[in-house]
Amino acid sequence: MAVNIPGLIGIIVFYLLILIVGIVAARKTGFRARNLSRQDVMLAGRNIGMCVGVFTMTATWVGGGYINGTAEILATKGWGLLWCQAPIGFSISLFMGGLFFVEKMRRSGFSTMLDPFHRKYGRLMGCLLYLPALSGEVFWSASILNALGRCAGVILDIDLRLSVIISAAISLLYTLVGGLYSVAYTDVVQLICIFVGLWVGIPFAMTHSAARPLSENKGWLGELTIPHIGSFIDFYLLLIFGGIPWQVYWQRALSARSVKVARGLSILGAFGCVFMAIPAVLFGAVGYTADWNQTSYGYPELQDDDLGLALPLVFFHMTPLAVSFIGLGAVSAAVMSSTDSSILSSSTMFACNVFAVIFQAVTKRMPSDTMVVWVMRGAQVVIAAMACALAISVSSIYYLFLLCSDFVYVMLYPQLLCAMYVPWTNTYGSLVGYFLGLIFRLLGGEPGMGLQPVIEYPWLDPISGQQFPFRTLSMLITLCSMLMVSLLARYFLPRSWDFFHCFPEEEEGRQLSTTTAAANGADLRSGAAGVDNAAFFNGVERIGSDVGPQQSTRL
Repeated sequence: MAVNIPGLIGIIVFYLLILIVGIVAARKTGFRARNLSRQDVMLAGRNIGMCVGVFTMTATWVGGGYINGTAEILATKGWGLLWCQAPIGFSISLFMGGLFFVEKMRRSGFSTMLDPFHRKYGRLMGCLLYLPALSGEVFWSASILNALGRCAGVILDIDLRLSVIISAAISLLYTLVGGLYSVAYTDVVQLICIFVGLWVGIPFAMTHSAARPLSENKGWLGELTIPHIGSFIDFYLLLIFGGIPWQVYWQRALSARSVKVARGLSILGAFGCVFMAIPAVLFGAVGYTADWNQTSYGYPELQDDDLGLALPLVFFHMTPLAVSFIGLGAVSAAVMSSTDSSILSSSTMFACNVFAVIFQAVTKRMPSDTMVVWVMRGAQVVIAAMACALAISVSSIYYLFLLCSDFVYVMLYPQLLCAMYVPWTNTYGSLVGYFLGLIFRLLGGEPGMGLQPVIEYPWLDPISGQQFPFRTLSMLITLCSMLMVSLLARYFLPRSWDFFHCFPEEEEGRQLSTTTAAANGADLRSGAAGVDNAAFFNGVERIGSDVGPQQSTRL
């Protein structure tokens, strides 16, 4: 099959539209300005309203992997609608984030998800916790770019490398120019394209001669057997709680105009995620029930290697060619809406929580906003290149993404929960929990990547792997070890061994006791200075990431 020129032209026009919207939106930031504001570039000046916020929140989650994966699950025998957990799981996750975490994060003035870790656990843990966050973002981008390349190969017969590089380059270009302003406003256009592109194809696919009434074969509904209940629960908990500690979510919640808007876009975004999954569910069900012999596919049913391409195959074989081009545009929009968000969020964390902290530790001064923004832009180029290289060269990206999602759930969620709700946890507990969670998750294995389980939990399947909810067990090990080690360190660690300076209040108390007489005889001017110092440190705690991580002197 030769490259389809009309379809290629249509995709180029679509990409140009997205690029123009992104560049126009970038005027709000001012790419050439000398005195760049990190708040403008990273958080759109904390001025995102409800309408744009809901669009960008929904578009961020509804990526290429989201719609392709939903159709794949529906088209796979033994799985079906019952196992289509991402739409429900992510929606509940957005609800949970909006109800229990948004207000605390906003009122603390944080700019990134890692800011509370830096403030509570110090520089070392902040940098360590960046690693699972970065890996999750990069592998997420790589997986959806790979999905786009495969879709373009089915519909347009375009080389995977070409489609991946072009899509990533365009997403990178307008993200470099405009930051979150460009990402948010292009998300509005992209979500509209996803909605229109998918729903336009539904009537054609369901009325095609190869399509069968969904009521004739209810296998697409799926089934849940007793041996798989543990895995079923495990994945739902992973999606719900593991969906909270992602910077792509917090970049939008923290950029909202107010706490009320941030909570509202989280809740409305949850409904948007479920609604946008409906056409993908229908495409997957059609792919499962169709008589593929009546199409040009060449087999009576979808082959195992093609299940991940269920959505583009239904578009290509069961809709008019022009409609399939529109469908490819929808997939492209979904991919770009997630790729740009991932590139921006991971580079933001690097600039604010790694570079700025190291710079301040070395030079004893904070970097300027302009310097931070340019470091962030450099990181975007590197991260986009990494995602492209993985999308092109690694065949098991899907399993890498799953593993990194597990790391986010196992290693980051307990840390965020303790940072927000358990004030007495400390760096010692955080460090031990970090490594214990990582070790137990790796010992559980990952069959898709060739990692054989070292610990054999109950109901182990030699092909499917662990059926016991070992991911949740690993997460609970992280949480419990954080709590226990923090308590042990607080009450039993000799203060001369307090390497991370977690208990400075006791040393300060001893120093104050030796100067009580002098303090009692101090004049009003000295008293006023003490009040000013207290106000300053309270201000650092209140302002959070705008000052906190850079001012911290802890390791």
